Amino acid sequence: MKRFLKMRWITASVLVVGAVVFFSFKSGDSRNFQIAKNLDIFNSIVKELDMFYVDTLDPNKTVREGIDAMLYSLDPYTEYYPEEDRSELEQMLKGSYGGIGSIIRYEPKLKRTVIVEPYENMPAAEVGLKAGDILLEIDGKDLAGNTDVSKILRGQVGTSFQLKVERPGETKPLDFTVVRKSIQLPFIPYYGKLDNNVGYISLSTFSGNPSKEFKKAFLDLKKQGITSLVIDLRNNGGGLLEEAVEIANFFLPRGKMIVTTKGKIKQASNSYKTLREPLDTDIPLAVLVNSGTASASEILAGALQDYDRAVIVGNRTFGKGLVQVPRTLPYGGTMKITTSKYYIPSGRCVQAIDYKHRNPDGSAGRVPDSLTTVFHTAAGREVRDGGGVTPDVAVEQEKLPNILFYLVNDNLIFNYATQYCLKHPTIASPENFEVTDADYAEFKETVKKADFKYDQQSEKILKSLKEMAEFEGYMKDASDEFKALEQKLTHNLDRDLDYFSKDIKNMIAQDIIKRYYFQRGGIIQQLKDDDDLNEAVKVLGDPAKYKEMLSAPLAKN
Repeated sequence: MKRFLKMRWITASVLVVGAVVFFSFKSGDSRNFQIAKNLDIFNSIVKELDMFYVDTLDPNKTVREGIDAMLYSLDPYTEYYPEEDRSELEQMLKGSYGGIGSIIRYEPKLKRTVIVEPYENMPAAEVGLKAGDILLEIDGKDLAGNTDVSKILRGQVGTSFQLKVERPGETKPLDFTVVRKSIQLPFIPYYGKLDNNVGYISLSTFSGNPSKEFKKAFLDLKKQGITSLVIDLRNNGGGLLEEAVEIANFFLPRGKMIVTTKGKIKQASNSYKTLREPLDTDIPLAVLVNSGTASASEILAGALQDYDRAVIVGNRTFGKGLVQVPRTLPYGGTMKITTSKYYIPSGRCVQAIDYKHRNPDGSAGRVPDSLTTVFHTAAGREVRDGGGVTPDVAVEQEKLPNILFYLVNDNLIFNYATQYCLKHPTIASPENFEVTDADYAEFKETVKKADFKYDQQSEKILKSLKEMAEFEGYMKDASDEFKALEQKLTHNLDRDLDYFSKDIKNMIAQDIIKRYYFQRGGIIQQLKDDDDLNEAVKVLGDPAKYKEMLSAPLAKN
């Protein structure tokens, strides 16, 4: 009996001690307890599924999907890269990879991959591959039905492979030996001197080391006698923060704060100032931006705006004010994790999407303009946070016609350009090339022979409106009006090809020019009729207006 009571006392003591340890751990460090608890639950679920689920699970796939879902619930920039995908992350950070240097596209109708655009001075272009070439075999392996040929084309720098292609206009397949190189996408696909001594630099990325190329281009333009400069950051998705600071330093004095990062831990909080003597603090600047201008691009545009150093022209930028850093994980994995937000000189953060306070359905929405805060530039101009960088000169974007989308989507423009190149070994320079009326008439015949069908949204909406009018009893009185509207909106291919000829011709010209002059030629063609550039040149050409736009607003009496 005494032994039994002693055992009960010992058991009770153990339970009490366990409870004290448990509750003290939980109350003293509840966050660590919750993490440990949920990791244990997740581990148990995976084991139970692996043992009892009706079908055999792929553990890598199952766990990876769980990880991806967890990370995506935070923000779309925090990502996990297992060892086999690390090259993808390195490419993102460095802007380079081992491959052939070409845009490719899988064509479902052909069940083949097609070369779309070889990059200048890269292996694909150097061996003679052309846009329109259909990839048949790599090292004797048939590529039919393979939707991910890019994985095969990429590989260790210096390795080679045999490529067989089918080329339009050729009766037999062509064979090429291609040696993979480190593919660095062009930092500055084009720069040049425009009319009225206006310099122009197109900057495509902040990955790698673009500041070195930018400096070289700017100094070259200065030698050519430019008196003002346009920096084109449209569709530049960003890259390295340090590169944005370096380029800002070319136009701002030494010691200026460009960006501050603030995170949860001390290591995530940093300040970045200009460290060198500038190249030119006086030359008038205009920066072109759009909704594809993001991250490091917004740091450069925002800093130049906050210091009243440049006029920003175009459309509101993307609004990515989050900073990511890579963290090493076990088994060769890496995680790119959002560690901080960045703040530009005025003190504002440009982050537009609020991932922390999500909607009831789990979606993340933009920060409403009504909840944004007013900040001020160095001169006292009002700027706001919470929605990208708002341009000083907003340019209304011309909407492309619906028919153009379907012409591009059905590859009719691409295929016409391929046939055009077969007939024309050379063309005029990008500055002088144009699609003639005879060329366009030939293109229209090609479209008609292809039995081209396209979706007219106006016809769909009219049909829905008629159905609603009939349902609500208005059709009888409005039938004449509907008939008149139907006649105006009737699907007429000839009319639409003529009515939208300007936009279609421009797209054809870009596709053709890039076959001969690569990206550089395509940009030159785009700049011939560029509303953003025209507005920038107009501002730069009016010194009084330029100065007024960057000065403090006049006080109201």
